[in-house]
Amino acid sequence: MPTFTPSTIAALVIAASFAAGLNVYATVLTLGLLAHTHWVVLPAGLEVLADWWVIGASGAMFAMEFIADKVPGIDMIWNALHTFIRVPVAGLLAYRAASHLSPQMQLLATFAGAAIALIAHSSKTAVRAIVTPSPEPVSNIMLSGSEDALAIGVTWLATAHAWIAAGIAIAFLLLAVVMARSIVRALRAIRRRMQPASQPGIG
Repeated sequence: MPTFTPSTIAALVIAASFAAGLNVYATVLTLGLLAHTHWVVLPAGLEVLADWWVIGASGAMFAMEFIADKVPGIDMIWNALHTFIRVPVAGLLAYRAASHLSPQMQLLATFAGAAIALIAHSSKTAVRAIVTPSPEPVSNIMLSGSEDALAIGVTWLATAHAWIAAGIAIAFLLLAVVMARSIVRALRAIRRRMQPASQPGIG
């Protein structure tokens, strides 16, 4: 049975925070089911996830998100509102996972978890803003389904091969940062081209 040691808790925080930024309910549900079925022994602070009430609540919310996140327009509202859920919950999960570490390390884990979730969530929202205006719903459904699968897959992998899962999460985070910088440069270039040429002074 896979168990977590202090050396793999950091990897768990990275992977689970990334997954929570994509779909926090799928992340909590996956961790809870794996712990409840004794597939993995979670860090002491996360044992509450194995309770049936947590599994049931996260399962119900995951079912709601599964539908809402695939409807163009509604998905944007849903994701905007979940800025205030995914990021804090990711920070809380990181805080609880590091509960047996020093207060300084626990605080660092909390901020890292929230920051990672924010990057993942922001990237998801940005991509969705680009895809949502398309006239057909297939793109939304495929994209949302891929995000759900990635969140569940990375969470599961984090319980069996924490550092591999963390590596996948880091790769996606770096890709998100690179894409964000490219988009910002492109927008700045467009803005410069749209600005009227300055008139030469008369003198």
